[in-house]
Formats: sequence, C-alpha cells, structure tokens
Amino acid sequence: MLCNLLRIPTILVLDYEHSKTPLLMRPKWEIVPDSLPDHGLHSRSTHVRKYRGIKEDVYAPDFKPDRSLLDTLGLREEDLIITVRPPATEAHYHNPESEVLLTRLMERICRTPGTRAVLLPRNKDQEQALRASHPEWFANGVTTIPQKAVDGLNLLWHSDLVLSGGGTMNREAAALGIPVYSIFRGKTGAVDAKLEKEGRLTMVRSVEEVEGKIAFDRRDKSAPPDSRPRAALVDIVDHVEEIVRVECRREG
Repeated sequence: MLCNLLRIPTILVLDYEHSKTPLLMRPKWEIVPDSLPDHGLHSRSTHVRKYRGIKEDVYAPDFKPDRSLLDTLGLREEDLIITVRPPATEAHYHNPESEVLLTRLMERICRTPGTRAVLLPRNKDQEQALRASHPEWFANGVTTIPQKAVDGLNLLWHSDLVLSGGGTMNREAAALGIPVYSIFRGKTGAVDAKLEKEGRLTMVRSVEEVEGKIAFDRRDKSAPPDSRPRAALVDIVDHVEEIVRVECRREG
C-alpha cells in the first residue's frame, strides 16, 4: 500500500488466484506459476511473469533430514506419523466444510491403533479452541502439538502422510514426494488442480472420502530426498532481474 502511494514499483509472488487484494494493495508486477490462468490475477495488467513448477520447488531441493526431531516430539520410528494442519478459519476464503472434515479425520486417527498425529494449529487461539472442544484428541498421547516452532520440511519428511486444510504445507509435501491429502474446501486453485491431476496431491471433498480415500500407510523413509535443482528458482530470479532492468530504464 505504501509503495503504491509513493509510486514505488512492487512485485507480488503468489500461487492462489482466488485470494483477494484490495485496490490500493494491488502490485505492479506479478510472478505466478505457469499453471495459473491469465484471468483473475491481482495486478489487472500485462505485468505478469510465470515460472515453471510450484513455489515450494525454490527451497525443497536444499532440504536435509534431521532425525532428532522425532525425539524432540516424543515420536517413535514404529509410529505411523500423520502431520495435520487445521484450516485457516480466519481467512476470507475459509469454508466451514473443512472443519467438518478435520473432525472426522481426527476421529479416525484416534481410533486407529499405532497412529500419532502432530497437530499444527495456526495460532494460540485455534489451539485453545481445539483443545477445549476436542479433549479426546489429546488423550493417551495420540495427538501432540509442538511447544515451539519446528522445521516444517523436516516434520513432513518424517511423516508417513500429511493432511492439511491449507495450501503451502500441502505443496511442500508434494515437493518432497510425501503422500498428501487436502481438506481445503474453498475454491480449488489451479496449482492444486494440477498437482491432483499429476497424482501428487489428493483432494478430500466429503466425510465419506475421509474414511475411504485416505490411506493410512507407512512410508519408506530410507531414500534421501530429491536434491536436484528445479526450474522455479531460476525462473523467478530471472524475472526479478528483468523487472529491475525494465524499471531502471524507465527511471533513467
């Protein structure tokens, strides 16, 4: 907003075309995945550049696993570890159906022997609300909430599967090749639709699918993560450099 008032060019890097941006906060430039359509972008201009892949490809190849996280969270190798991210209930795109799916999912986890859930609330208010409304989730140590921030990629890597009502964590799991299920019930973005088509993400759209579509299977964690460079980082850096050159010529 301040940059627009001061006429300073701005660049927005985003990957969800259904988020809303107030008029005064619209960027001059956008850098988006190539799976996004040209319509519905926030800049309302031709200043759009696209990159290959997903934004999580920028940093996923640099990930190095650290097994000490299991000890920190009190988890065991023999546990079937499920990372669960609740929906963003305060977001403008939230659909209450996601909360219904989350409840049914946690009920299934709690009645499945040998499973451990690592629950990652979005803030303290959400944590307190979930603890108050669902004390059964936390009985007998089935569900744990980290007491401090943990390395998200490392947690995902040591999970057997990931279930989230959001976007970034789902796509991080997809970037690492980890089975991931989305209980997000807002408008499906083009990135998620592409990942679903490629078999890298599974959309869960009903309570019946919570029971029948989500596979509680152990994952082979012995192979190292894929550290090969990906196109997204190169494309984004090239676009930023190009934009800087364009804006500098205009100023000159």
